[in-house]
Formats: sequence, C-alpha cells, structure tokens
Amino acid sequence: MTDLTVLGAGIFGLSVAYEAAKRGARVQVIDPHGPGAGASGGVVGALAPHAPENWKPAKALQLQALLSAGAFWRGVEAAGGQPAGWARTGRVQPLKDARAVELAQARALEAESLWQGQARWFVREAGRPLDPQSPTGLVAQDDLTARIHPRMAVPALVAALTRLGGEVLRTGDLRGTVVHATGAAGLRELSETFGRPIGRGEKGQAALLAFSAPEAPQVYAPGLHLVFHADGTTGLGSTSERDYDDPESTDARLEALLELAVQTLPALKDARVISRWAGERPRAATRTVCLAPWPGREGHYIANGGFKTGFAMAPLAAGLLCDLIFEGRDAIPAAWALPA
Repeated sequence: MTDLTVLGAGIFGLSVAYEAAKRGARVQVIDPHGPGAGASGGVVGALAPHAPENWKPAKALQLQALLSAGAFWRGVEAAGGQPAGWARTGRVQPLKDARAVELAQARALEAESLWQGQARWFVREAGRPLDPQSPTGLVAQDDLTARIHPRMAVPALVAALTRLGGEVLRTGDLRGTVVHATGAAGLRELSETFGRPIGRGEKGQAALLAFSAPEAPQVYAPGLHLVFHADGTTGLGSTSERDYDDPESTDARLEALLELAVQTLPALKDARVISRWAGERPRAATRTVCLAPWPGREGHYIANGGFKTGFAMAPLAAGLLCDLIFEGRDAIPAAWALPA
C-alpha cells in the first residue's frame, strides 16, 4: 500500500490520515505546531445544516456529510478508545417576527422532501428550560444539527490513527503521496504559487463556558452559536473578521458576543468563562472545500478550506480523497476544485 504523508494536523489532515490508515496505508502526519494548533483547536463545534430551501449541490453534499458523521465518529472512538464528543442533539432558533415564522414554516415543508425523511425542521412554542428568548414566542427546531467538541475530537482522531499504526510528528521527511492540509497559511501560499486567489484566513473569536447541558439542542441566533458539549462545557461563538492584526488575540468583539449570549439565553448569566479563543479559519475563494490534485505536482493533493464547516465536511472529504488516491475512483464534486 502506498505511503502517505499529510502536512497539517487539523481536522482535514487528521481525517485524511485516519481514513488512509483504515485502508492499510502507512501514514505520517507532520505539523510543527502539533495537533489542533490552528482553527481545529477551537471550542464551538456546531455541525449545522443550511436551511432547507433553494436546494443546490453544496447543500446536498452537506446533508450527506451530516447524515454520515455519526458512523465516522463512532468508528474513530472504537478505533482509538477515546470519546470525540459527537451527538446529534439538534438546534433551536428564535423567530423574531411574523415573517420569520412564515419562512420557518415554509422551510419545514421543504425539509420533508429535501432531507429525505431522515431529519425534521419544525416550528413549536418556546418555553422549554434552555429555549432562547423569542419575541414571537415561537422557535424553529431541527433534529439534523449535531455537535462535536473540537478539543475532544482532535485527540480522539490522533488516538485512532496511532492505534492503526500512523504517526503524528513535528518534523519529518516527505514520503509517498503527499496531502497538503495546511489551513489558512496554506491557502495564502497556494494563492502566491498560482498567482490567483485560492483562499485566505478569516479570524474568529469564541469562548468556552462552565455550563452543563449535554443533552440540550444547541441555540442559534444571528451571529451567535451556543453548543452544549459532552464534557459539561458550552462553546460560544463566533465572530467573523476579515481585517485583523493579531489572529490569536481576543478583544471587545468577544465580550460583546458574551453579552449577546446572556441576552439570548439568560440561564448563562452566571456561567464562568473557562477560556477565550481566537484563531484563523481557512476560507477558500470558492467558499467551500478545496479538494483536488495539486496541478503540475504528481502525487500531491490539496485538502483545505471548510471555514466554519470544517468539522462537518472533513470526514466526507477524507473518504472521497482516499477513494481517488488509493482506488483511482474520482467522485470529488466539481464544486470542490481549486478556483480557476
């Protein structure tokens, strides 16, 4: 079986490495900063679908990824013996006015067919203990949204990969096929290499709270996601910033987000902030995943992008890339090609 070197120990790199190791490849992951040092070391982990309307191939891919995620993460946990923090707990959204209610009800009808009967979107009365404040007294809820705890999932993937014979290294020589999964920095380097915009980084700030509700559906409101994790913490995020000097510093924007969280869910009023986090997320120019052979470099591939959907899309992307590398079967969607 072909040797594989993966550059980058974030969610894309580790997912590709794990999938390759399952197929019998000898795998090494090289990252000078260690696993989860970039965007994959965050705290939110919302695996949420697009709204069920204006159906496009990208939404169909995301649905496929979300529906298959449970099997992937259960396999990771079984292989490595460590919990990843995945659960399909659903999501609740406040409805601010009559127009929002009408739109949510229309989406409920669309979901019946577009989600293939495997998940629901519905409108109900607010009033459950961890429902967000809603001006209309109604909320939209779906049972497709899942959560993953990045700080559990990354170690779980490392454990699974290691037990399958793979290595995670800080330095090393390239051997065999090479997958470049190097995040925001990698997208900038690709843009310079090809002389056209391939992608960039976009800063996000988030926080981890000492608030336990591991069975509750996550809460979404404009600009805010609250994700109740398996370990009794709550991830809160996140900002989206294109202009910044320091990608790893937190500031008043995060403090404003913490205030919005309490306004949206008053139960968080006394929740202690365990940690604040900031980092650069890789945003491809196509606004989706970049998964493709490296033009002009035989045996080299690119697995990058993802932005806010990296943890949702990485398992599916890993399987498709390994199908191409090890079986010669190219089912990678055209939408995931490098920007022209």
